[in-house]
Amino acid sequence: MTIHILNHENTVLNKFIAQIRDKRIQQDSMRFRRNMERIGEITAYEISKTLNYQPRVVETPLGEATVETIDDRLVVATILRAGLPYHQGFLNYFDDTENAFVSAYRKSTKDGKFTVKVEYISCGSLEGKTLLLVDPMLATGSSLVLAYNALCERGGQPNHTHVAAVIASEQGIDYVQQHMPHQTTTVWAAAVDEELTSRSYIVPGIGDAGDLAYGEKL
Repeated sequence: MTIHILNHENTVLNKFIAQIRDKRIQQDSMRFRRNMERIGEITAYEISKTLNYQPRVVETPLGEATVETIDDRLVVATILRAGLPYHQGFLNYFDDTENAFVSAYRKSTKDGKFTVKVEYISCGSLEGKTLLLVDPMLATGSSLVLAYNALCERGGQPNHTHVAAVIASEQGIDYVQQHMPHQTTTVWAAAVDEELTSRSYIVPGIGDAGDLAYGEKL
């Protein structure tokens, strides 16, 4: 399994990562959503370099030109609700792709532990396609793997899966490596943090991405 950590290179991506982490800038939810979208766009561009291409002849006003275009049949999937701005960034670049959505939530118990429940799936066929499973926070990795399994149960097995996260934990990446197909999965993270709290929040992380994008939930 190949792992790509995008902030290992100094690019404009680091500006957007800094802003989504900054607790003062986070107070502007519109700016937070736009920065998540920008990070999605940059990640989509990086993923596009690894896809399959075929030549296409297009007619210009003065003749014909041959252009290499993406040959993969793409499906972009995300976990509601936090993943929506990040998902939009991928759609801005892969604008003719199919889409899938999963609703998953943490069901907490009195002792502070939780289980992840998948409640809703909207998905077409994944057979023979390339799945881009995008989620802003890859913490323990259990929600993402459950979402992947639920999507495959509904839509079939994709040829290849790109897992994309804005902030990942080392533990989350390890979990994905252990529980997803090794030969047909690639992981992309804009940044990786080392620590998880007892409640499985990434530190220093950014906080709750869904609340920052759309307001606190009860």
